[in-house]
Amino acid sequence: MLKDLLLLDIETVPAVPSFTELDSVWQTLFCDKISKTVPEDMEPEEAYRKKAGILAEFGKIICISTAFFHQNEEGQWCLKMKTIAGDNEVEILSIFTELCDKLYRINPSFQFAGHNIREFDIPYIGRRMLINHCPLPPYLRIQDKKPWELKMVDTMNWWKFGDHKNYVSLHLLATVLGIPTSKTDIDGSMVQDVYYLEKDLQCIINYCQQDVVVVANIILRFQHLPLLNPENIQIVV
Repeated sequence: MLKDLLLLDIETVPAVPSFTELDSVWQTLFCDKISKTVPEDMEPEEAYRKKAGILAEFGKIICISTAFFHQNEEGQWCLKMKTIAGDNEVEILSIFTELCDKLYRINPSFQFAGHNIREFDIPYIGRRMLINHCPLPPYLRIQDKKPWELKMVDTMNWWKFGDHKNYVSLHLLATVLGIPTSKTDIDGSMVQDVYYLEKDLQCIINYCQQDVVVVANIILRFQHLPLLNPENIQIVV
């Protein structure tokens, strides 16, 4: 099973740095979108800062980290990682699709794996592909699929054990399972400032890659297998 997985994590930011940079039509659309989900006394500028990056209609992808498992000569599980990042979202999505297409030709049964990818990463990627006029490949044509037809490994769903009310962050799940966590220098809420203000894309790349490693170790833990040795993690360009 492990060799069938393509692990991924995405990092997203608001499409423009601030609410005031939206034109009046998009400001109205944003306020309508978040009207039922934020406190009434929250100013649009603050709501945009907190919500725009996680809404595919108002955000964009700046980083996708991917990885797959393989075994070395000693039989240890290893991880090979590749990250696609930059300011050009169309280019990011195109390269990601090329990578997935190669895997799909080799193994049409491959599955995406990650934390909360059913509710966030995969839907976000699909929506942004449509928004950017990118053709949807077969493995992302899932808009009409029933939940049980979606072939994804989602560690958040694994932790639910059938309890649909349960939510757990990647940081909490890793910590409770005794897995080294990636929440050190930055967290998800800081990504937009690191991108727009500090302009430190490499910091975001590092953070995204660390999350993928955490997910990989959670998957191994569920299989009662040893965690990854740092020397068995390879990053390719």
